Amino acid sequence: MPTRVGVSAVSWRTEDMMAGGLSFRNITALAPMVRVGTLPMRLLALDYGADVVYCEELIDIKMAQCQRVVNEVLQTVDFVAPDDRVMFRTCEKEKDRVVFQMGTADPDRALIVARLVEKDVAAIDVNMGCPKEYSTKGGMGAALLSDPDKIEAILRKLVAGVLIPVTCKIRILPSLEETISLVQRIEKTGVSAVAVHGRFKDERPRHPVHCDYIQAVTQAVSIPVIANGGSLDLVKTNADIEEFRKVTGASSVMLARSAMWNASVFSSRGPFPVEEVMEEYLKYAIRYNNHAFNTKYCLCQMLRDKVESPLGKQLQAAQTNAEISEAYGLQEFYRQTQEQLQVRRDALQSSSQPELPVMDGDVTTMAVKFERSVQHHCLKKTFTSFLCLLPIHLNVTNPNPNVYEFKILLSDSDSQQH
Repeated sequence: MPTRVGVSAVSWRTEDMMAGGLSFRNITALAPMVRVGTLPMRLLALDYGADVVYCEELIDIKMAQCQRVVNEVLQTVDFVAPDDRVMFRTCEKEKDRVVFQMGTADPDRALIVARLVEKDVAAIDVNMGCPKEYSTKGGMGAALLSDPDKIEAILRKLVAGVLIPVTCKIRILPSLEETISLVQRIEKTGVSAVAVHGRFKDERPRHPVHCDYIQAVTQAVSIPVIANGGSLDLVKTNADIEEFRKVTGASSVMLARSAMWNASVFSSRGPFPVEEVMEEYLKYAIRYNNHAFNTKYCLCQMLRDKVESPLGKQLQAAQTNAEISEAYGLQEFYRQTQEQLQVRRDALQSSSQPELPVMDGDVTTMAVKFERSVQHHCLKKTFTSFLCLLPIHLNVTNPNPNVYEFKILLSDSDSQQH
């Protein structure tokens, strides 16, 4: 990967943006939200008019252990942890507009993760504003605000090491001077934009957003500033987005809770009834095999004070996407989607028939498949001695990438005995 250093860092980044990269000027964006910013919500926000969508914060240590898997059944790219959990799932529809946000406190590890995902996302963002313990306890999130040297090291490493835009998201510091100084230092690293949540680290959504801080930051730097934090006070409808932009003077606006409650806030024709929005969300959750508990969580956020309604109670009792579909009257859509996925699964299986055994003297070469949970010592119980266990490739013929293909070379004596 080529290294770009010195004053040219800002210029090449600008040129890349002008050449067709993701722009952060005059956009509305879905903010990164833990448990909310998974693939169904991101696609829903794009459908309703969001220009850019951020995934939920994903921790670098976990992502660094993942393997990139092309899921041909769901037509997605999955980043799968050693325990088979899909940590990040994306698809072609959002490729040019999804920003991968990571939680990190280590420049080298941040770059490993950025390079792992950079071909499948439009930009990389570093979370420097989350005040929650799960983020700050590892020196990540808002903990970075007290270590500007580390902030600079992480961002410079990423800007020099990947070929897509790099951004970060911060909270404001105790004084306006400190905040401006930090953002100016961030700008010099060559990042493409900075999102500013207009609250202090110890403030919560019930506290008013400090638009004056965001405005001052906007005037102090030349890179795009994305205003965040206006959902409760200022942004309730689509028309309010432009007003928030004007009040802060920011280039762009990022929405979290107002979009979580009703993603049609991004639509100039909205808002649409939340029941309609929930159905569209659920269709994406079914289509992309979203985890049922995550689907339930997001739908409950949309229900808000109606979570104890008959629909809310049925939703809370549901344990699978099939049961959730029943609550929303989408049983037929669920059934048809499962049939379509099974057809695709069967087609993939039939197109990858195992090779026939090949005899060469006293050696037999044959293809076998086994579940990831099967350990090598289990194979040894079946084939008491073998010359070579050669991994060929990861073969995904269902939404859970858990099937490997191997070739095993057996001696003739072993073949006869077993």
